[in-house]
Amino acid sequence: MIGISKLYCGQAEASDALRYGRESGRLPSRLLQFSKDKKPVIVWNMTRRCNLKCLHCYARAAPLEGGDDISTGQARSMIDDLSAYGAPVLLFSGGEPLAREDLTELASHATQRGMRAVISTNGTLITKAKARELKAVGLSYVGISLDGLERVHDRFRCVPGAFQKALAGIANCQAEGLKVGLRFTITRGNVNELPGIFRLLREREVPRACFYHLVYSGRGSNLIREDLDHRTTRETLDLIMDETRALFEAGHPKEILTVDNHADGPYVWMRLLQEDKKRADEVYTLLQFNEGNSSGRGIGCVSWDGKVHADQFWREHSFGNVLERPFSRIWDDPDIELLAKLKDKKTHVKGRCAGCRYLNICGGNFRARAEACYGDPWAEDPACYLTDEEIA
Repeated sequence: MIGISKLYCGQAEASDALRYGRESGRLPSRLLQFSKDKKPVIVWNMTRRCNLKCLHCYARAAPLEGGDDISTGQARSMIDDLSAYGAPVLLFSGGEPLAREDLTELASHATQRGMRAVISTNGTLITKAKARELKAVGLSYVGISLDGLERVHDRFRCVPGAFQKALAGIANCQAEGLKVGLRFTITRGNVNELPGIFRLLREREVPRACFYHLVYSGRGSNLIREDLDHRTTRETLDLIMDETRALFEAGHPKEILTVDNHADGPYVWMRLLQEDKKRADEVYTLLQFNEGNSSGRGIGCVSWDGKVHADQFWREHSFGNVLERPFSRIWDDPDIELLAKLKDKKTHVKGRCAGCRYLNICGGNFRARAEACYGDPWAEDPACYLTDEEIA
């Protein structure tokens, strides 16, 4: 996760993170990416059920009908363990998390145990009453997925009307004073929608947006050819920086992040070297704090069936099951070879990643993409768009 507004527009300084000692339990949410202890943020895919049929769904979501593998009681026990372990954030995802009737009960339990609770949703089921419930339990943030304006978004979601229902969900959250933001997965089929998304951020007064690079997982595995080429990726990062700066200078600052390609960090730094050398130096310090991709260390995933993964996209490897063993014991088990290596993956990556000058601020990027393309989790990430000359 690369904070474009924090880095490029100067909305964060190294002193901001140092003021809190860089301990994840003390840092505000906006600075968690700079923590030094890297207690894992947990993505819990609490259900596989969903009311949409998104083309790029990493969970290969199932219809709304049916049950869930983890009961409310089992979920509460899992949350107790995560809280005691020190996980700072629990992100409720799916499928569609609002498909579960106990979402607000479990989110409330997480906040009562001192965790920050956030949800990742398609937004279509957030009625006024549901937004009121979510606000009442102390939810920190609601991330609503939009993958373009109306025509493109509804095509991605395979359900007509999904866009307008998502906008209604955003408005319902805003009416209750609940922080809400957008999530956008970038592909060839929707990259031209980005200027429209930035207009929507301003017009709808949405304070935050996360732009996700495509990860080849779940149904997204069928979209590898829809990923941007390296040249277009660079152009897209420039556009995101330009749009973010324009909003900032117009007096409408937004929190803008890119996710799932940590080459973005060095790319932002290289641009700043040409524009503001002093700021570039500060940004390099922040990127060192960030450390790049943190799968298996600073982020973890619990699937709908209780299996533990390094992140929500990489389901080819499971380290155990919370229905059989507490997450805390699984996560710290030195005998789980892959998990242990992920905590020090800079010594294991191969190819261009192994000799890259930015390895300490990128962390080797996404292992899920490397394995999807090359069959080797330690191969170079094919989505890295930096040239051989830039990384030498």
